[in-house]
Amino acid sequence: MNKALGQIIVSIVLLLSATSCFAGGGSDMAPARHYEFQLNTITMMEAETLVGKEGVYFYDVNTLELWAEGYIPGAIYFNVKDWKKLLPENKDTVMIFYCANRLCNASEIAARAVMKLGYTGVRQMYDGIYGWRLSNRITAKP
Repeated sequence: MNKALGQIIVSIVLLLSATSCFAGGGSDMAPARHYEFQLNTITMMEAETLVGKEGVYFYDVNTLELWAEGYIPGAIYFNVKDWKKLLPENKDTVMIFYCANRLCNASEIAARAVMKLGYTGVRQMYDGIYGWRLSNRITAKP
């Protein structure tokens, strides 16, 4: 009897607390966001073949703390106010953006911002630096 009463009380508490939870942050329903530019992704295996190649730029869009823990060799720290100065003159240059992992969208935001400026060789490595490190690929430190 006590066990059944306890389960009923827990169920009621869960139901009452669920009314204050809203999927999507409680905002009104809206259509999914449509982006003007299709984002081109790149796998770690493909990216690894481009490390150190002339004319290929890697951009690390992580926090300074993550950058200090290690980055892809030759990568440029991108998370700065004047990031446009870091871009090459040639708008067809291959540029690979990455951040922490698949849950981080900083590299996607950066890549789309660069694409809006007319750059066509923009790629995003969605596995990020954590995927790079977990797969035992070489990293560099500042």
